[in-house]
Amino acid sequence: MLDQEGDGYDTMTQISSAPPVGNRAAASEARKQRIRDAALSLFSQFGLRGASLDAIAERAGVSKTNLLYYFPSKERLYVAVLQQILDSWLEPMRAISAEQSPEEAIRHYIRIKVELSRDCVQASRLFCLEMIQGAPLLKAVLQEDLRGLVEEKSRVIEDWIARGQLKPVDPHHLIYLLWGTTQHYADFAVQIEAISGKTLADPTFFAETVENIQRIVLGGLLPPTAGT
Repeated sequence: MLDQEGDGYDTMTQISSAPPVGNRAAASEARKQRIRDAALSLFSQFGLRGASLDAIAERAGVSKTNLLYYFPSKERLYVAVLQQILDSWLEPMRAISAEQSPEEAIRHYIRIKVELSRDCVQASRLFCLEMIQGAPLLKAVLQEDLRGLVEEKSRVIEDWIARGQLKPVDPHHLIYLLWGTTQHYADFAVQIEAISGKTLADPTFFAETVENIQRIVLGGLLPPTAGT
């Protein structure tokens, strides 16, 4: 009887000392994020071929075996990093809706995208590199998820135009313009600093950048009676 009680006590001790399922899941996700962050740093410097899994694992503080448990190949890890970049960049676009005024939506979108250019230079550099190479590993995602989102937001822009809230403009070209203008400050940060002596890390230059892009873009889009 005492042995049975003892066995029961040992079992309960083991159960109570085991990490809760929620904690284990959170720890696992944190480990995956460390791997993605390390991969982003090295992929943005050396590209897919130049960055080794050994170096990524060392940077992330995990074993190579542990890395491969989460990401079975370097290509899978590379795509996961690019997918996360794309998701973070597209989140501000997903928030755009026909219920907003175009001025409010576009002002907010420009500010968020410039913030991303300030805070995520490595991500922008890696994504740009993938596009220059013809997006061999991300093309399917671009043709499906990205295309669908652009078409959805193009209809929002068309609705604004139909209501007289925006001057007539091709929605696709407007979206391309917003992408290119805001991401330029990340992709060509070295050139901008060489010319102006400033970067987006300077709060004054950041505010000037946002305000000028907003004013130039909206100045060409808003009808005379719309906005301020």
